[in-house]
Amino acid sequence: MNELDYQLDHLRAVNQELREKERMYQLVSKSAVGAFLYCSFETRRICSLGQWEEFFDFEVQEMNDIFKFLEAVDESYVSGLRNILFLESQGKDTATVECLLKNKRVWVSFCVRVYYDEGGQPTDKVIYISNITKYRSQNEELTYMAYYDSMTGLYNRNYFVRLLSEFVREASEYNHIISVMIIDIDDFKNINDGQGIMIGDELVQQFGCFIKELCKENVIACHLHSDVYCIAIHNPNKRACVGVLHDAIQKRLREPFKLSSGKEFTITVSIGVAEYPDAATSALELINCAEIAVFKGKALGKDIIHYFDASIMEDFMGAIELEDKLKKAIANENFILYYQPQYFSGTKKLRGVEALIRWQDEDSHFIQPSVFIPAAEKNGSIIPIGRWVVEQSIKQYAIWRRQFGFPFIMSINISALQYKKDDFVDSVVNNLHKYDVSPNEIELEITESVLIEDFNAVYEKIKILKEYGIRISLDDFGTGFSSLAYLTRLPIDTLKIDKTFIDTVLTDSATRVITESIVSMVKALKFESIAEGVEDEAQYHYLETIGCDVIQGYLFSRPLSPVQMEDVLREEKVS
Repeated sequence: MNELDYQLDHLRAVNQELREKERMYQLVSKSAVGAFLYCSFETRRICSLGQWEEFFDFEVQEMNDIFKFLEAVDESYVSGLRNILFLESQGKDTATVECLLKNKRVWVSFCVRVYYDEGGQPTDKVIYISNITKYRSQNEELTYMAYYDSMTGLYNRNYFVRLLSEFVREASEYNHIISVMIIDIDDFKNINDGQGIMIGDELVQQFGCFIKELCKENVIACHLHSDVYCIAIHNPNKRACVGVLHDAIQKRLREPFKLSSGKEFTITVSIGVAEYPDAATSALELINCAEIAVFKGKALGKDIIHYFDASIMEDFMGAIELEDKLKKAIANENFILYYQPQYFSGTKKLRGVEALIRWQDEDSHFIQPSVFIPAAEKNGSIIPIGRWVVEQSIKQYAIWRRQFGFPFIMSINISALQYKKDDFVDSVVNNLHKYDVSPNEIELEITESVLIEDFNAVYEKIKILKEYGIRISLDDFGTGFSSLAYLTRLPIDTLKIDKTFIDTVLTDSATRVITESIVSMVKALKFESIAEGVEDEAQYHYLETIGCDVIQGYLFSRPLSPVQMEDVLREEKVS
């Protein structure tokens, strides 16, 4: 082979290699997710590679065409893009900027890299353009989730606390005031339970959208949880203060919320207010104090605005301390039962006793049932307390029945929460079997509040109890709004006339008319009537005259300890 042939073969081989490399580069660039622009400063050569047409509807054929990029992006991104497109003028080698293409509404990233020779002169430049729309959308969604509540569009709790903390910092620096309002929809649980959570959520959403309209530069709001919102006002003024916002809320609530289902709901709210620096000096403490204020407002009757003060905190801390003591008392069974005798009005013979719980704390102080029973009902601890009362009452009755040998009635108070428990009937019946007590010697007292909450469910349980032979008494009769509606349906044995009637029965003619009507009605329905709270002879003689069957009160006996009650039973046996 001569030299010429050798050179030709070598040239063919080099060309083949170049073609293969060019094909490889073309395939790689076409496969790349994005577009490339290559610029040579030495030859002034410029070319585009990759998915160019996915981004731009123009061609780049010379260096000055790079300026076309500035026309392709939204105006707000032009300055930032110009800074990186010509990095060589700044002596920098790499930079990236994100821009929005104005025609296609696509987010792109421009990544520019400049290469320099040993003398620091630019030789080549590569611009890589990639589509980051999906990334930006995800990032925006994550950002939204980090700061906003998805249901209402208000700030979420965490970000709200951050902003409120900044309010507090500025307020401490400039001696400003901050007002925090907790807004709680009244009786929302009834809407959720009765209409379903979808209806409840839409109501929360609509009210949240209204709250958002109240926000200004110095007013922020969040969806705290469930049906509770929080508003913070930094440095209140005539246009934005608690009074103005409260008036706006009350005005809106006079109109119903129209839901997508076509249903309309009119709601009320309870509002608690706490202010910096009087109530607290940190964001979380301010929210906590406002929550305490709204709890107090709800306890006073709902649909009210209530301001936090020191006395509320004292009450709140006292309630927490009481709950803590109550838990320990339940664990240690630090309760005792007292018994108040009931006597037939005509013969003054013992009819039975009502079991009354007493709590003696660790310091040997008696805590009144009127104090701890509402707390126990609120936190649910009335369930184990009530379970203990039922068993101890039946157990004590069994002991006395064997000891003294004559029957009487053991009357036991039952709370609404106890009746709601699925195992309530079984637990009562099991205790009767356990201590071998006749069902007709046990009487369970229910109040009208039990019936109001869920009449049908309670009725079914009462009917089963009656089938076992257990007596049923309706307590505090006359204090509710619809007592008469229950009397014809309930399988009860006894009706107790509330003490509030007895207190004024001799001095108020209207009370006398009502009391006499109750006694007459009870006789017609063949129930037994018991008057509670009888404290003097005149009351007793009047009740005996109108035909009241049984008398209970201080006139005959205060509640007695088990030992004192045994003396009464002993005397009763002898007589």
